[in-house]
Amino acid sequence: MGNFENFNHFSQLQDSILNRKAVVCVIGLGYVGLPFAVEKAKAGFDVVGVEQNPARAGQVNQSDSYIDDISSAELGAAVSAGKLRASTDFDEIRNADVIVICVPTPLTKNLTPDLSYIESVTTEISHRLKPGQLIALESTTYPGTTDEVMRPILEKNSGLVQGKDFFLAHSPERVDPGNQRYTTQNTNKVVGASDAQSLEIALCFYQQTIQHVVPVSSAKAAELVKVFENTFRAVNIALVNELALLCDRIDLDVWEVLDAANTKPFGIMPFYPGPGVGGHCIPIDPHYLEWKAKEVNFNTRFIALAGEINRRMPSFVRSKAFRVLNQLGIAPSKAQVLVLGATYKKDLADWRESPAIEVMTALKRDQVNLSYHDLYIPEIQVDGQVLNSIELTPETLAQMDLVLIATDHSCVDYPYVVQHAKAVLDTRGITRTLDCDHTKVTLL
Repeated sequence: MGNFENFNHFSQLQDSILNRKAVVCVIGLGYVGLPFAVEKAKAGFDVVGVEQNPARAGQVNQSDSYIDDISSAELGAAVSAGKLRASTDFDEIRNADVIVICVPTPLTKNLTPDLSYIESVTTEISHRLKPGQLIALESTTYPGTTDEVMRPILEKNSGLVQGKDFFLAHSPERVDPGNQRYTTQNTNKVVGASDAQSLEIALCFYQQTIQHVVPVSSAKAAELVKVFENTFRAVNIALVNELALLCDRIDLDVWEVLDAANTKPFGIMPFYPGPGVGGHCIPIDPHYLEWKAKEVNFNTRFIALAGEINRRMPSFVRSKAFRVLNQLGIAPSKAQVLVLGATYKKDLADWRESPAIEVMTALKRDQVNLSYHDLYIPEIQVDGQVLNSIELTPETLAQMDLVLIATDHSCVDYPYVVQHAKAVLDTRGITRTLDCDHTKVTLL
């Protein structure tokens, strides 16, 4: 374990974690940070969330959850027990034993990694870092961020040394919003660090609340695990999206082909086409890997092609909508189109990178008279104009020239929609197995 002083830092932190006496500071109370903070609070740790959005910090302290996967009652139990509170003050770091970073890692307009949040937070930590603290990065990023970006900032500004004075690890989040089966507690957790002491203490911390923790040899390996997981999904979605484009050309039903192919009991995994990809991971993470590869003069052609195909889908949906309108003898500029669903995923109030909004933007720019319905998002902005969700009445549906299903929320009665609509374009395949008038429906 090295010299006595290092052993003392390690053993004291380990004891406080095992006895649930460690104070946990979670930086960023978004879709990853808030569920993580609640889970640690439920396990008995004292948790403070540092959230730079004062409104969000206030909501946490008032037990008002803004994250779908955490109910206000669940949040309230942790807050009222005195185990969880939120603050906007980075000085909370000084009293923490474990600091967990859950900040966004977006892309720039040129599709390159934007690490400004990680760099800013790491700098704030470095000016308050004390011996014996563990810092764990959960944000998805390219391989090398923890060691090559964070560690130099922490060591330079604090004068402390990783593995000797403080501990640093990467454990990428594996949050699937809306998934009722796999939660923070029962989703396998990958943990990596570039020195043995940091890895051991990080494993100890995560094992307190997560059923199965998977160690890897370095932070860099853990970072690559995460971006590969999401790149895997992006590539397979691109494959079925390209199949949908081909089936459209040769007049075949892509859903029939996929449903039949998925009856094979081995060697295949179900993926389905749609209007594009959205959310916090799939549209973004492959570009982190693509960018890192270029740094070592390696061209990830497969990944780049998958991104290109997925980005084509909103435009394809637009063109297919116009094709349906033309068949009805209606010019797009004269058409009234209702889009069902604005979020990127069913049954969630999350519209980040939503392809539904991309489709709406394209339609709006073509002068379509656009409306939308989404109980999860009562108001959105499309191409600079604020739109409000409208009610699905028989009269409203009958007024529309086309109803376009962009997100297949479970709360929508699709047979009712088809019954009252003139025509439906279904980009999610939700109507194909329902008892409804399929002559009105065009599938993607």
